[in-house]
Amino acid sequence: MKYLFRGENIEVTEALKEYTMKRMEKLEKYFQDDADVVAHVTMKVYRDGQRVEVTVPTPGLILRAEDKTDDMYAAIDNVVEKLGRQIRKYKTRIHRKAREHEGLGNFFSQVQETVENNGDAHGEEPRIVRVKRFALKPMNVEEAVLQMDLLGHNFFVFQNAETDDVGIVYKRRDGTYGLIEPEF
Repeated sequence: MKYLFRGENIEVTEALKEYTMKRMEKLEKYFQDDADVVAHVTMKVYRDGQRVEVTVPTPGLILRAEDKTDDMYAAIDNVVEKLGRQIRKYKTRIHRKAREHEGLGNFFSQVQETVENNGDAHGEEPRIVRVKRFALKPMNVEEAVLQMDLLGHNFFVFQNAETDDVGIVYKRRDGTYGLIEPEF
């Protein structure tokens, strides 16, 4: 596994890098030996705590976890545990789906991105501060929900493999899921 470290309001020291790599070794057993896996590690310092974010894009899915605590080393430990739980939780499900639908890994989005906007309550137009683009890959609704859960997001935009229309799955407040489909 390769690592890309980035720090915001902090210089990422060799000690932090080594500690992160040592903790992440536990996750390497889940990847094939010849897999070219890169972990993007971002460490941030705020007034009220320290945050660690780790994103591991793979050809089949995107693993992502973050944690905010008062101690950077504790945050690293928590993120590695979250990633481990995430991998174990979905490993069986993904392999089962792959057996049911040959080539399922090709249908997952390789990059999940969102559009953020800020509006003012005083009638000003919303200000778009970031635009991201991603390729829509055909998948069924269940696969879209799985990818959304893997990313830890509240919604996911996908191309429905059955209808070829764009769809949006979202998580409802009561823990169930919703699907938005276009009507032409």
